[in-house]
Amino acid sequence: MRISRKSLAVLGAAVLLSSVTVSGAQAAVSSTGQYDPAMLSALASSLGVSKAAAAERLDHESSQQRTLTTLERQGVATDGAYFDAKGDLVVNADNARAADRLADAGLHARTTRHGESELNKIKAQLDTAALNTTPAGISSWEVDLATDTVTVKVSDDSAPAARSFLNTARAHGDAVRVLSDQRELVTQAVIKPGSEMAFNGFVCSVGFGARDSSGRQYLVTAGHCIEDLPVLSYQGSRFAQGTNSRFAQGSRSVDMGIARLDSGNSISTTVNTYGKATEPTVQGSRRAASGATLCKAGRTTGWTCGRVNSYNVSVTYSDPDGGPDTVVTGLGSSSVCTQGGDSGGAYISGNQAQGMTSGGPSSQRCNGSVNSPGSSYFQPLDDALSFYGLTLNTA
Repeated sequence: MRISRKSLAVLGAAVLLSSVTVSGAQAAVSSTGQYDPAMLSALASSLGVSKAAAAERLDHESSQQRTLTTLERQGVATDGAYFDAKGDLVVNADNARAADRLADAGLHARTTRHGESELNKIKAQLDTAALNTTPAGISSWEVDLATDTVTVKVSDDSAPAARSFLNTARAHGDAVRVLSDQRELVTQAVIKPGSEMAFNGFVCSVGFGARDSSGRQYLVTAGHCIEDLPVLSYQGSRFAQGTNSRFAQGSRSVDMGIARLDSGNSISTTVNTYGKATEPTVQGSRRAASGATLCKAGRTTGWTCGRVNSYNVSVTYSDPDGGPDTVVTGLGSSSVCTQGGDSGGAYISGNQAQGMTSGGPSSQRCNGSVNSPGSSYFQPLDDALSFYGLTLNTA
């Protein structure tokens, strides 16, 4: 069995799995049936009105948009438009003649100091500044037609990059509005156990979610996947960073580790079966007895099943790149088929989470079926939870 991280994680060679005529307000018969029921229900709830009233509002908005489109095609000069809280379309008029045409058509016209075109140019300049130097502490910046400004939201203006960005923004005078004490923004993902995770050009699979006594959220995974405590990403976006690993190549090791989840991200309590079975929910981590049915989710071989063979297994993993062998203790063995990249993936028996993929034969190739013949080793989850003092997240 070979355990070079490059081989196991990337190549999978290692054993570790790792409008026409314009008119004013137009009467129309509103029909709730022409709108998506879920959208209509959500709109009615947010506005505190009936579904019929919500449909009438959508009809009114659509009618106003058609009217504006017709006017613009007829040459009426406008510079941006938005719906106000009442659902009325407010249109920036470029001149007095345009304002009169808009008003005659039943739309609310206004003249502005800046307008959408100017604000878009300012926004583009700020985008360029941000691409040159990432403005940590600046949550967002956007064209806000209602306030006729580019609105900059700040979570922390103490960093030099944030101050420099704000100086650039404020140079545009009243065309920019700065809002302080805003929340820091993060990507948000709910990731299913068994899904792919990437780090430093390598890949492994997601294990289980757990929390400490303070409620901080962690990913419990195979230690060799996060030996160097890397930043982990899911579908191209960061979601966690390794904090602890008991795996060290060339030393006696235990193949368990944990990664602290970034704010806003979480590990689902539903295991990814890659469409091969109903997705089970995690309801505990009671260890299955030897001989019990066991299934695993992993990014390379998907959903494969077999049985538990035994526990307290020690193995020697070898390195295909010529590095030192590594003895790993405390594993479970199974007849579940796995391959490179499945490392860290979730084992479950019924609704009880069992562990994370550690390794298997280097030449093993699963045949694509759920019950593909094979074998593998896994790090028992209950041992990892106990060692790190974590509580499994359950459905």
